[in-house]
Amino acid sequence: MLGLAACLVGCGVGEPRLPRLSDDAVILAFGDSLTHGTGARESEAYPAQLQALIGRQVINAGVPGETSGEGLRRLPEALAAHQPRLVLLCLGGNDMLRGLDPAQTAGNLRAMVRLARAQGAAVALIGVPEPKLFSGPPGYFADIAAEFALPYEGEVFDEVLKTRALKSDPVHANAAGYRRVAERLAELLDDAGAL
Repeated sequence: MLGLAACLVGCGVGEPRLPRLSDDAVILAFGDSLTHGTGARESEAYPAQLQALIGRQVINAGVPGETSGEGLRRLPEALAAHQPRLVLLCLGGNDMLRGLDPAQTAGNLRAMVRLARAQGAAVALIGVPEPKLFSGPPGYFADIAAEFALPYEGEVFDEVLKTRALKSDPVHANAAGYRRVAERLAELLDDAGAL
């Protein structure tokens, strides 16, 4: 069943939708160093660049080095503090770098989606590539997106981190890379009806 849902999402049939964001809506970019913007200035991180592109407030709630389990513990406070209408969820890279159980990572991501929705926020998921040659994000990202009918961007960080000119180091983007991420996320939000 999930395979069928993933195919429908991937084939453009029944694309997941987001509620339209008012001009004063708050978006919470929640993740690790890729969200924080490690490798670039604060104003060049993808949340800041996305905010400039879409004209909505985007809170940078990225914590370098954070695992999905740590993010799960931190999320309730972030939701309460910012009351976002939308959460951009991008976690899992540090789990992979530390060799943590993929099933636990997937479970933590699912729990974060449920938490955000329980607080009235929509969720869009951003896939993180596995830290090895010629690999994209693990399959559980697409599975979770299909399971919860989430808009999903699974390619942009993989593309950025395979392009020398867009990286600051082997696992982080530079300002131009984060710009590419912001542009792709703006497209995703527009296609999903949020803008």
